[in-house]
Amino acid sequence: MPGNTIGKIFKVHTFGESHGKKLGCIIDGMPPKVKISIQYIQNELNRRRPGHSKYTTKRKESDKIEILSGIFQGQTTGTSIGLTVKNTDCRSQDYKNIKNVFRPGHADYTYHAKYGIRDYRGGGRSSARETVMRVAAGAFAKQYLKNVYNINIKGYLSQLGEIICKFDSWKQIDQNDFFCPNINILPVLKKKMKDLQKSGNSIGAKITIISENVPAGLGEPVFDRLSADLSHALMSINAVKGVEIGDGFSVIKQLGSEHRDEITKDGFLSNHAGGILGGISTGQPIITNIALKPTSSINIPINTITNTGKPINIQVKGRHDPCVGIRAVPIAEAMTAIVIMDHVLRFQAQCGNITLSMKSKQSI
Repeated sequence: MPGNTIGKIFKVHTFGESHGKKLGCIIDGMPPKVKISIQYIQNELNRRRPGHSKYTTKRKESDKIEILSGIFQGQTTGTSIGLTVKNTDCRSQDYKNIKNVFRPGHADYTYHAKYGIRDYRGGGRSSARETVMRVAAGAFAKQYLKNVYNINIKGYLSQLGEIICKFDSWKQIDQNDFFCPNINILPVLKKKMKDLQKSGNSIGAKITIISENVPAGLGEPVFDRLSADLSHALMSINAVKGVEIGDGFSVIKQLGSEHRDEITKDGFLSNHAGGILGGISTGQPIITNIALKPTSSINIPINTITNTGKPINIQVKGRHDPCVGIRAVPIAEAMTAIVIMDHVLRFQAQCGNITLSMKSKQSI
C-alpha cells in the first residue's frame, strides 16, 4: 500500500488500523544526539487522545507511547526511531451490521473500489485513529525545531460552524476542551455542541496554525515549495477539505495594492502572504488555516447501497465526534512540524554554507 510515507530527509512512515492491535510509525532522518523528552511526546498524545472530553468521541484510549528504537540515554542515535501505541478500547461488534454497507461521506466505497476489500471496523486504515502516530512523530520534530531554532508551532480552533473564535490568548488554548483561544466564546461553543449531540448531527470547523520564528530561506522551487508541501501534509489529515496560506481565499476580493507586503529595512510591514513567497519562507510567521468537514457518521438516517448495489437506508451509531475539528489542532501542528523539520534538514543538506536568516520582522 503506497502513500504511507511523508518527507524526503525527515521521513515518517505510519502503519496500523482503527481496530488493529497497535498503530505505529518509523521515523528516519532524525539527527543524532538530540535530547528527547518522552513526557513531552506523551503530553502531545494526551492533547489529541479520545475519551478525555465530553464533546468528542467516547472511545477511551490511553495512547501510551512505546519507543522501540532510535533513543539511547535520552538522546537520538541517528538510527531509525520506532514507535507504537496500543489500541485498547475497540468495539468491532458495533460495525458488524454495516460491514457490507457503504457509509456516505466515508472512504468505504473508495477503499472497496480501489482494493476490492476493506477493513470495515471503524474504517480501518482510513480512520482518524491513524493520526495518533503523526502526533508522536511531530513531537520529535517540534522538540528539535524548538531547541535548535526556537521555532514554535501552535494551533487553535478559529471557527466552529458559524461561531467565530476571535484570538485572545495562547494561554487559554490548552485549558479548555475546544482548543479555543478566547474564554468568552466557551459558553456558546458548549451550547452548540450540546445541541448537536441532542439532534444527532455534526458540524465543520476551521483550525489556524501559526509557526513562529521560522527562518527565511526554507522551501524549494518549483514543485517542492514550502507552501505546496504544507498543503500536501495538511490535506492528508482526515476530514480536511481546504487549506489556506496567509489570506487564502480572501485574496479573491483583494487588489494588488492591498495584498502585497511592503518591505522596509526593518522587515515586512504586513503578512498577507502568510510567511511564504515563491514557495520559500520569508522569516515571518507562517500562517495556515484548514477547513474540516462535519462528521459523516451521525444518527440521522440516510440512503446508500450495499457492496452488491442493493439500496438500503441506514442510521450510523457509535462513538463519533460531533465535530472532528476539535481534536485536529495537535494533528495539524504535528504535520506542520514534520514538514518544516524536513525543509530545515533539506536546507542544511544543500545550502549548509549559508546561515539561515531570522532577521525579518515578525509581523502577523
